[in-house]
Amino acid sequence: MSANGNTNSPLLDIRNLRIEGLSEQGWHEIVCGVDLQLKRGEVLGLIGESGAGKSTIGLAAMGFARDGCRITGGDIIFDGMELRTASEEQKRKLRGTRIAYVAQSAAAAFNPAHRLLDQYAEAPVDHGVLSRSEAEQKGRDLYRRLDLPDPERIGERWPHQVSGGQLQRMMVAMAMSCSPDLLIFDEPTTALDVTTQIEVLQTIKHIVTAQQVAAIYITHDLAVVAQVADRLMVLRYGNLVEMETTTQILEAPTQDYTRALLEAHTRHEKSPTSATESGTLLAIDSVTAGYRNGPNILQDVSVAVKRGQTVAIVGESGSGKSTLARVITGLLPPRSGDIRFGGELLPPALAQRNKQQLRQAQMIYQMPDVALNPRQCVRDIIGRPLSFYLGMSGKEHERRVIELLEQIELSERYIDRFPGELSGGEKQRICIARALAAEPDLIICDEVTSALDTIVAKAILDLLQRLQRELHLTYLFISHDLDTVASIADQVVVFYAGRVAEQGPKSTVFEPPFHPYTRLLLSSVPEMRQGWLEDTLSTREAQAGIAREVKIIERGCPFVERCPVAIPETCVRDLPPLQTVAPAHTIACQHSPDALAN
Repeated sequence: MSANGNTNSPLLDIRNLRIEGLSEQGWHEIVCGVDLQLKRGEVLGLIGESGAGKSTIGLAAMGFARDGCRITGGDIIFDGMELRTASEEQKRKLRGTRIAYVAQSAAAAFNPAHRLLDQYAEAPVDHGVLSRSEAEQKGRDLYRRLDLPDPERIGERWPHQVSGGQLQRMMVAMAMSCSPDLLIFDEPTTALDVTTQIEVLQTIKHIVTAQQVAAIYITHDLAVVAQVADRLMVLRYGNLVEMETTTQILEAPTQDYTRALLEAHTRHEKSPTSATESGTLLAIDSVTAGYRNGPNILQDVSVAVKRGQTVAIVGESGSGKSTLARVITGLLPPRSGDIRFGGELLPPALAQRNKQQLRQAQMIYQMPDVALNPRQCVRDIIGRPLSFYLGMSGKEHERRVIELLEQIELSERYIDRFPGELSGGEKQRICIARALAAEPDLIICDEVTSALDTIVAKAILDLLQRLQRELHLTYLFISHDLDTVASIADQVVVFYAGRVAEQGPKSTVFEPPFHPYTRLLLSSVPEMRQGWLEDTLSTREAQAGIAREVKIIERGCPFVERCPVAIPETCVRDLPPLQTVAPAHTIACQHSPDALAN
């Protein structure tokens, strides 16, 4: 019950909220008179592009403004308390106990020097809500509800010892440690693969319903927010565009901008691309690799990448996608197998490769925030490969940096800016320019759009495809987002537990017959309609396979514990045979293609 005794009154009431941000030109308004009300058991989704003010409004609901921002007007009333006039001590007691925040980047939110369970227990113990032993037990219980592996002991790990998806779920658990009344989710599933995302959404929905928690869900993904939100608030440049029920927004939006958001989320299939030049650029032949004395993370992997095409590597966290990229670049020498580039055998280790071999394959990383040195300006970031690989200096160096900025559709005025002065999309464009500066033949794109909002991500994909056409580039595109893969890939390789489950042209991989794991991935892609989550959770694939741990095993099929059509004994004992479905399309499964089609 709320402090004023009326259960029907809003738990959160924000009126005429105004917030200013500091820029080079001085203070300017970034949230312009926004109103919202939120009752217990209700979820309000905030949607819009980067810079719309979503996270700023979410933080303001806690009475907080980030550095460089200030709340200049309006009322923020939480359960009868005006947060704008509350003391810092009063707000400190609310934060973490009655209001909790789940950040987008779990990797940045956790302290790398403390074990995970210690960080979970800190808030309830410090606020006097639970004893240490009670907090630890509640943490293990929540880990189990979130379907984390080994819930009794995973809390003893350090943040770097769990996958990104596992770390994000642990942050949701940490936010629930004090059983808050209001939860603010800031892109909580952006970094998650589709199967893990479903489990987290199910948990969020259960928490809101069972505990009558109010929630603000900040996202750029309309299909995701449609599964949990009762109402949607569409924002642009700090202004309210429209606010209606989720059904109304999805089915009959009234504003052009909302329709543009819906259109950007619609899957746009890439037309098949023929190789621009004959031959295979990159050939990975029977590669097995692992870390130190650990198990083989990659097992007998073979992939061919033709010149001028885009090959997508898809799979959940822990499938070995990024490990393959490390092997290709020489950061992780394989235990067996060969890698050939343009027909030339590459030395296995980075230190053994010459400058030419290093130059021809470049990477664009998932998180531009941590991929760019915050102390270097754009000129130095893009210019480093020019001097290192191509020996450029002086006016030639400067002219080429400007040309690269133009190629990524940024003007010369960005040349002296630092990463902190750029938006997420602009940072990723700088990462693309840095890769292009080396004039590579192959660019490895590791989840390059997963941290970006829908419209910005579409612009990045359009840019990558334009550059591919103009410069005859070849891409190895690592992703867990099948909609993104559909829009950019020519060939698709489905990874599971370090093995290739299925590979072939996109047009055949995305049509029956499917490998059972491919079917699970495709069925887990959210649809832009309410009720999709419940429908999906009732399917055989979901009940068998969603959010289970990816286990590396030496014998049998690694998908056997999650497969709804596993053959007892056979799939546990024998490696799945490689079966040809169509030209260049293979599936590793005990079932025949005809059986899988049916």
